Amino acid sequence: MAALNIFTRPCSPTASSLGPYDFNHHNRFNVSSCKLHSLFLRKSNDRASRLYSIPTHFSKSGSGGCSWMQNNSTCHNTAASNDCRQGELYSVFPTKPATVSSVQDLFEFICSGPLIEKMGLTPEKVSESIDKWLAYGTQLCRLFKLNELYLTVPQKARFYHYYIPVFLWCEDQISQHRSMFKDGDDIPPLVIGFSAPQGCGKTTLVFALDYLFQVTGRKSATISIDDFYLTAEGQAKLREENPGNALLEFRGNAGSHDLPFSVETLTALDNLTKEGMKMKLPRYDKSAYNGRGDRASPSTWPEIEGPLEAILFEGWMLGFKPLPAEVVKAVDPQLERVNKNLEAYYDAWDKFIKAWIVIKIKDPSCVYQWRLQAEIAMREAGKPGMSDEEVNDFVSRYLPAYKAYLPTLYAEGPSGSNPKHLLVIEIDEGRNPILGI
Repeated sequence: MAALNIFTRPCSPTASSLGPYDFNHHNRFNVSSCKLHSLFLRKSNDRASRLYSIPTHFSKSGSGGCSWMQNNSTCHNTAASNDCRQGELYSVFPTKPATVSSVQDLFEFICSGPLIEKMGLTPEKVSESIDKWLAYGTQLCRLFKLNELYLTVPQKARFYHYYIPVFLWCEDQISQHRSMFKDGDDIPPLVIGFSAPQGCGKTTLVFALDYLFQVTGRKSATISIDDFYLTAEGQAKLREENPGNALLEFRGNAGSHDLPFSVETLTALDNLTKEGMKMKLPRYDKSAYNGRGDRASPSTWPEIEGPLEAILFEGWMLGFKPLPAEVVKAVDPQLERVNKNLEAYYDAWDKFIKAWIVIKIKDPSCVYQWRLQAEIAMREAGKPGMSDEEVNDFVSRYLPAYKAYLPTLYAEGPSGSNPKHLLVIEIDEGRNPILGI
């Protein structure tokens, strides 16, 4: 694979260049600019002399969630992030001298993020851990092949307003989880559920979090509800049993998953508590049978080893709760059967999840726009992609469930969730967090 262009235009995070970001509250910051600037220069000089070997995992199907990466033409996928390939060696710094902007500016940018107060972080707490923020930012630049001195505003926002705050929240949740056990106990991994609509960037988010866990010495595993789809044979049987129901014609909605298989897998992951214990993570091949899909051959599944500290479990319908039949019938009569199928999903999925991240959108129609962007990008890159009409048909099979179940998910939280272990992140059409609930 050819090396990607890692250089982006210089951009200092000043108030004039930040567009919609609010800096009105910066007068309350009480941080030594000299101390922070010295720290940044010292860390930057230490890092500048090193070459990095970058683990990469590129999506075969493309993604519409990486517009913030600007010059990077390929987006990462986390469907099997544990089986990352090693990339080529290269320097993340330009070959000519660059002006290093003050880390005070970066500190202020961090504190302007919409998740800071929600997570209970104050400017003082951020300043105390600024070295962590810098280190995590450097790691993410390595992962996404970006120059940390030349990050654009969208790139800085994605890292310092989104990925790093969420990672810190996950770390805190893991610490709370592990504190409940005594020394010498077998501590099961914390299962963190990511419920988010298709195309909103959850796959790349989970990929970034999994990478940060790896570089900070925590063993984690990623799994998707996609990995539990019925086999091609099972899908065919589902279609035969539900003639005329477009919502169950293809994979996606409740009823199209192998729930016993998911229970078996999640239980095995939960028991992966000792050194040397290994298992393979199931994966799904969406390209099989001309796009109808089938479970991938076990020979291709990535292997993980315990002890695990975290399991990152993501899916578009995680946490959906069954509703009264008359409610779902009013949305779409075909949804009545899906709603009945959903009754078995709590025991198969949600009961394993002890911490939740819910990514909230204002309008489900964004799913169509995001999917269309991804397919257009694939076609322009010379790869096979769905036509506009095919995208509309594809998304139309999910929209009834979004319309029926998202309001309850946002109002009440996922099934069995604890508000103390729930982080709700509202994003805009650009997939970036905004000030919301």
